[in-house]
Amino acid sequence: MTQVTEALVRQALAAVQDPHTGSDIVSSGAVRAVGIAGSRVSVDVQLSYPAAGWQGELAAQIQRVLEALPEVEAAVATVSFRVYAHQVQKDLSPLPGVRNIVAVASGKGGVGKSTTAVNLALALSAEGARVGVLDADVYGPSLPLLTGTSGKPESPDGQNFTPKRNHDLQIMSIGYMIEEDTPVIWRGPMVTQALMQLATNTLWDELDYLVIDFPPGTGDIALTLAQRIPMSAAVIVTTPQDIALIDAKKALKMFGKVEVPVLGIIENMATHVCSHCGHEEPIFGQGGGERMAQQYGVPLLGSLPLDIRIRSEADAGTPSVIAAPQSDIALRYREIARRVAAKLSLQARNKAIQFPKIVIQNT
Repeated sequence: MTQVTEALVRQALAAVQDPHTGSDIVSSGAVRAVGIAGSRVSVDVQLSYPAAGWQGELAAQIQRVLEALPEVEAAVATVSFRVYAHQVQKDLSPLPGVRNIVAVASGKGGVGKSTTAVNLALALSAEGARVGVLDADVYGPSLPLLTGTSGKPESPDGQNFTPKRNHDLQIMSIGYMIEEDTPVIWRGPMVTQALMQLATNTLWDELDYLVIDFPPGTGDIALTLAQRIPMSAAVIVTTPQDIALIDAKKALKMFGKVEVPVLGIIENMATHVCSHCGHEEPIFGQGGGERMAQQYGVPLLGSLPLDIRIRSEADAGTPSVIAAPQSDIALRYREIARRVAAKLSLQARNKAIQFPKIVIQNT
């Protein structure tokens, strides 16, 4: 029998593809170590993004591939992940306690951006990351309702804020500072100053990702935040119809002008799901998100339905990822979250801050 070598093992593992990055686990550098004891093999794999929902499947796939080799009697794979900090805009410094900031934006209101943002944050948390979410939609703050939180945030020193915590998220919103039915009648500079204070004066606790529910549109407030908040990347939310796509394209171009990479597009309300029979129908058109993704050379990160459960669960303060974690809706959000984190992991790293986070799963 041919002797097992590391080269033989790595050659076999090159056939194992990571569907979230589009690369095999060898060329991506995920295979950190190979152990060989006679005909027995152990493999240490470290992903650069959280993927609790996929790690077990990956470990099992590695085991199958290696044990298919006639030279290998038994194989075991250990899969872990480590989230790295990635570069932000030129001349900006990362926020203390935050590795990566990801903006969730849209060119217009009414496309489900806030609901998508909070479910994305919850999905990243479910995948194993430490996650916070910041409500930058000052004129329509919805995170208190969506996360089931309320009351003014505590301040340990009269200057900084302690984020609210629920569902394993760290949360901050201007909605905590005002009454629910009180309108925010502020001009642009005042809004920008308040948002910058919320972002920088919140005592974020070693976050892998801070998801920002960005204000809709591409006006002065959105542009100023895109220039002044140190973001690693952005995600664009749209619906399939042309009127939404027109504005989504403007948001995508805005981030390009301020050198914030756009990781991809999330198509919301792609189909309507009947609450009685489950029939799905593309009432807002079909394929709009995919066409936009192809036009601008970015991936379509996923599509989400117009489903009454998403609305009702969010209104109850327990969004779908928490309310029904094994539902098709929650699993779609988690797949999108893995793709977002994986695409971000391919961006240039910021070596100025590193506080390691490693999670291991054995098979």
